[in-house]
Amino acid sequence: LKNTYGIGVYQEQMMRIARDLAGYSLPEADTLRKAIGKKIKSLLDEQETKLTSGMVKNGIPPKIAKQIWELFPPFARYGFNKSHAVCYALIGYRTAYLKAHYPIEFMTGLLNADAHDIERIAFLVSEARQAEIEVLPPDINRSYVNFVPEDNSADAKAAAGEGKIRFGLAAIKNVGQQITEEIIAERSRGGPFKDLSDFIQRIQHKDLNKKSLESLAKSGAFDSLGAERNRILENMDDLLKYAQAARRLGQESGNSLFGGEPPRPAEIKLKPASPATNQQKLVWEKELLGLFISDHPMHAHSARLKKAQAKPLNEAKLVKSNELFIVGGVISKIQKIVTKSGQPMLFATIEDLTNEPLEVIVFNSTLAATQAVWQENNIVLVQGRMSARNGENKMICEKAKVLEA
Repeated sequence: LKNTYGIGVYQEQMMRIARDLAGYSLPEADTLRKAIGKKIKSLLDEQETKLTSGMVKNGIPPKIAKQIWELFPPFARYGFNKSHAVCYALIGYRTAYLKAHYPIEFMTGLLNADAHDIERIAFLVSEARQAEIEVLPPDINRSYVNFVPEDNSADAKAAAGEGKIRFGLAAIKNVGQQITEEIIAERSRGGPFKDLSDFIQRIQHKDLNKKSLESLAKSGAFDSLGAERNRILENMDDLLKYAQAARRLGQESGNSLFGGEPPRPAEIKLKPASPATNQQKLVWEKELLGLFISDHPMHAHSARLKKAQAKPLNEAKLVKSNELFIVGGVISKIQKIVTKSGQPMLFATIEDLTNEPLEVIVFNSTLAATQAVWQENNIVLVQGRMSARNGENKMICEKAKVLEA
């Protein structure tokens, strides 16, 4: 144990203890390793008797033999063999180096590795923001298929962990890989898209359908083209007809004897529509990107939360059981159940700016008085007490109300 400061760290060390102190053979030591590595209780019980009696036989006092055995069961929770530990340590060292010296590229790599896991993306974006790395929303003229660093090469702040990462189009829910690749390829061929008409005329792909067009609009990908999100949605039927006409003209041109540039339909004129509210935009972003990216709904309620003495959710999780406290957050998930006694109750997950979700349990008596409160995307103020359930702190709701905009 000299090289690990007297602490058993590797499986080989525990096997050596068994051999040197209890007279185990190599196969017997490997059986011990298997017992602690696989957490096999029956095998562990057998090994305790065998190991302690072997040590006593070799002149070690029973009390000391017992103390030595006590090193083994906790080791079973997480003990590697030495070569395995070295691999993990090397990966840990290298990634720590990259995070310290190339933070933009490192965070971009992490985001791309988990691009299809919305919850993981939300966590990683929060990590990036804490490191003063801004994650920009998707943009039809600036985004690529995956997340990419943006405008960092000439930014002296980038070396200090500051910079920007642009959201990838493929990370938008309902926008497929093929249509994303076609958008990037066409942009490379013909330059940036001038407006929404130009985009639809040039992207004549079968996957440019209602679902993908809606998702691009709701996520804000067309904002830089001056195309307001709700106006696009209100004119969706006309836009789809326009796309069909553009595809038909393109096909007819391809069959022309003389070839040449395909004719284009007249520029589309969108009918007026009420612009999307900030709240609508945030709900769409959460749905399609997995997080609030242009703003956070809790920002508008900071003063009211402070006045109510609401705790941030990361602090609320540390509150002692049965202590009354208040939190505020946006409801991200609701699960309704019926108890064995036939009474309804629900579990609600709320989130705030700390990116530390908290589960709130609402029993029937409280639910009856607060039924209208419990809807996804509502911003709520909740009063209750903490309760440890299944090894995790959860809040028992006593009162709740919606924070109106």
